[in-house]
Amino acid sequence: LIKQLPKVQFFNVSANLPGVSMSPTIQPATVLGRDIPIHGDKVAFEELTIGFMVDEYLENYRELHAWLMAIGFPSDKGQYINWSNEESVRVGEHPAIASRSSLFYADASLIILSNKNNPIVEVSFADVFPISLSGLDYSQNATDVEYLEASATFAYQVYDIKRL
Repeated sequence: LIKQLPKVQFFNVSANLPGVSMSPTIQPATVLGRDIPIHGDKVAFEELTIGFMVDEYLENYRELHAWLMAIGFPSDKGQYINWSNEESVRVGEHPAIASRSSLFYADASLIILSNKNNPIVEVSFADVFPISLSGLDYSQNATDVEYLEASATFAYQVYDIKRL
């Protein structure tokens, strides 16, 4: 669930729960004759990746593409302004009140379901923003209907796991 991407979340088919790592700090010790690893002080989060089916008119793909282009390399001020004025981007905030830099980020949730499709765990991501969007491969060789799939990768500040 990413409020700024309602069309993407409806067609979502996969997501990962990113890993977390911390590099140990090496403390030199002269008494024992060897270095001693101790816990580090920086936690690193892996990237969040989602996969989604692309709709016929590429609306969900264009949603993500517009966000990436607006925060990364808009062709002009108008492209950013048009994107930031979209209702799904503002998430209910008045455009005059919303900080322009806060529009770069969104909060996201990954809801994990039980074997009976009941929500049991929520993973909340803070300050999510897209860092990549895959390309689309078209082919005339398909013998059956094959739906286009794309993937998007996001960076974020931190995530929290809680049981529902």
